[in-house]
Amino acid sequence: MIKLLIRIFIKDYGNTKDSKVRDSYGRLASVVGIISNLLLSGLKITLGLIFHSIAILADGINNIADTSSSIILLIGLKLAAKPADEDHPYGHARIEYITGLLISFLIIILGLQLLITSIKKIIDPNPIEFSYITVVALLIAIAIKIWQSLFYLKIGKIINSVPIKANCTDSRNDAIATTAVLSSILISKISGLQLDGYMGGLVALFIIYSGIQLIGETSTPLLGGIPDPELVADIQKRILSYKGVVGIHDLVVHSYGARRTFATVHIEVDAYGDLIASHDMVDIIERTISRDLKIELVAHMDPLETSDPLTAEINRKVEKLIAPIEGVIGHHDLRIVAGYTNQKIVFDLVVDQVCTMKESELKKRLDQGIKELSPNYFTVITIDRCYKKS
Repeated sequence: MIKLLIRIFIKDYGNTKDSKVRDSYGRLASVVGIISNLLLSGLKITLGLIFHSIAILADGINNIADTSSSIILLIGLKLAAKPADEDHPYGHARIEYITGLLISFLIIILGLQLLITSIKKIIDPNPIEFSYITVVALLIAIAIKIWQSLFYLKIGKIINSVPIKANCTDSRNDAIATTAVLSSILISKISGLQLDGYMGGLVALFIIYSGIQLIGETSTPLLGGIPDPELVADIQKRILSYKGVVGIHDLVVHSYGARRTFATVHIEVDAYGDLIASHDMVDIIERTISRDLKIELVAHMDPLETSDPLTAEINRKVEKLIAPIEGVIGHHDLRIVAGYTNQKIVFDLVVDQVCTMKESELKKRLDQGIKELSPNYFTVITIDRCYKKS
């Protein structure tokens, strides 16, 4: 069913790198959400009013929130597609993240309102009028919400959309909440216990918790989260595939939304090779990767000392010193600056979040280790932080 909808309503659906195709996926997700949530909210609110169930009514109002979320999603994706202008040179794609944040706040507000209503029902309970029609309707609603969650999940993964993934989580939570409401109705029928208000409260708390959780997920890209590990690995693999590349370092990836990704990298080449040819190679790498991965890549060429015996010896010494230190990934850009009475050993040290040793301790430990080669060596060490998912 999901694949059929995609094939019917999205032209060139396989070309997800194209912004127009991506917009079509977003519109499809929004329209399907609006239609299905309106039908569900109408059904549940009607049943809740007829059979005096605050839990069903709460669940129906939650579906109205879902409809609003889909409308916000539609507007947000439309605004995010706007091209760069004078005031926003990197485009408007981050509006998509703001959209996800708005959806999260809307979920929390409605959850709080439903919690207040449920508390009133607990204080002043009214018997629920049992109906098999209600049971069947709620079973259908659960099935629709499960399908809706799978639909959002697939679309969200295809175009890597934060707000659509947020809607996936919300739909999954709705399915769980409706299951809880149905359980309370069946328990009330069998045992006579009036759990409607309590179950409505649990649904409300679950909605609030989901909203808070979604705030964390949707705000991370705005605050500058860890870049996509697959994208980082792909960039590294492509660069290192070129003959003439000795190594790379200082790869930094910034995202300004799903459509706008910028990356910078230092590409190491042999300092004794043909530097003009190396520069041409770096230019080709920039253009090719930018085109293929739909990103803006800027590459800096770093000539690397490959023949000096002293540089090679100190490199080996540094590798030996950092090997037992947890969280130290490696080093790069080592060079020797000669003076009249001493020699400066300059290099960058790459560490990740696992490293607990203070920067001052790291520098002191390496400085002392290198002085074992000669007391006239003085280190100038720059710490590079590599943030990656563990």
